[in-house]
Amino acid sequence: MSKPVVFSGIQPSGNLHVGNYLGAVKHWIELQDSDKYDCYFCIVDYHSLTGNRGADERREQTLTTAAELLALGIDPNKSTLFIQSHVPECTELAWIFNTVTPVVELERMTQFKDKSKQQTKNINAGLFTYPVLQAADILLYHGELVPVGADQVQHIELTRNITRWFNKRYTEYFLEPKPLLTEAPKVMSLLEPDKKMSKSLGEGHVIELADEPKVIENKLKKAVTATTGGGKAPGVDNLLLLLEHFADGDVCQQFVKAEKAGKISYSELKGVVAEAVASSFADFRERRAHLLSDPAVLKAQLSDGAKKARVVAEKTMKEARELAGIK
Repeated sequence: MSKPVVFSGIQPSGNLHVGNYLGAVKHWIELQDSDKYDCYFCIVDYHSLTGNRGADERREQTLTTAAELLALGIDPNKSTLFIQSHVPECTELAWIFNTVTPVVELERMTQFKDKSKQQTKNINAGLFTYPVLQAADILLYHGELVPVGADQVQHIELTRNITRWFNKRYTEYFLEPKPLLTEAPKVMSLLEPDKKMSKSLGEGHVIELADEPKVIENKLKKAVTATTGGGKAPGVDNLLLLLEHFADGDVCQQFVKAEKAGKISYSELKGVVAEAVASSFADFRERRAHLLSDPAVLKAQLSDGAKKARVVAEKTMKEARELAGIK
């Protein structure tokens, strides 16, 4: 029997940071290594066209994201890792899905509203139809499970609706995918701990996985801890969260107890967190540098992934075209 298909994608929107790792990639690696699933992991460069990056930056960042995923443990022998635009059938399927998707459903999507606020001078049609392309990404490979956080469930629900709309208009063909909810920790910004860690906030807000130890140390020195008004300190909670995931359990508990007793040293906490994070990704930094030193080998790996993906994608599109009556 075939394994359930897992599909997930990531935008090449900047070097991966600890929030990306704990929120998504760590779970991808666990799914891959469980040997229970047929995993497809995609770098969604078509989706990135809706943003403000230039062409050269996009090309460079796409390769860097691929190198970082491989360096973290995504294994081409266990999973299918590829670049979205290398399998252009997804855009053709997205067009078919556009024709069965009511505009009113897209108007409800919160991500369009959020993205529009972030790039007020570039509110393009791609931002609006983004969820339809996302549905095509998933269904092109007959994805059954999509690992997401709670903030992405709305997109999976739309994908399920698109599945029903297509099947009702033509014939029962696509299966409705299900969200595979991850118990992922929500890592917050170092400088604004009431906001989720994101590169869009600025360089000092994130700890990139590729950051050298000294860079991590300097960033954490500036991290917000206790608030001036007293009470609960989300900045401290955020640092303790990082400690929980990257340091020895006993070390973390010592700081948790110290905080409860009101005897915590923030400077000591920051130093220990910096050391724990830096050492956790030491091997990653070495593997990343090695992969990026030979782009030809990296591109060959991605080409192999695209070939594997296209075997499925071409079959899906052939059948979808026939069902829609366009071939």
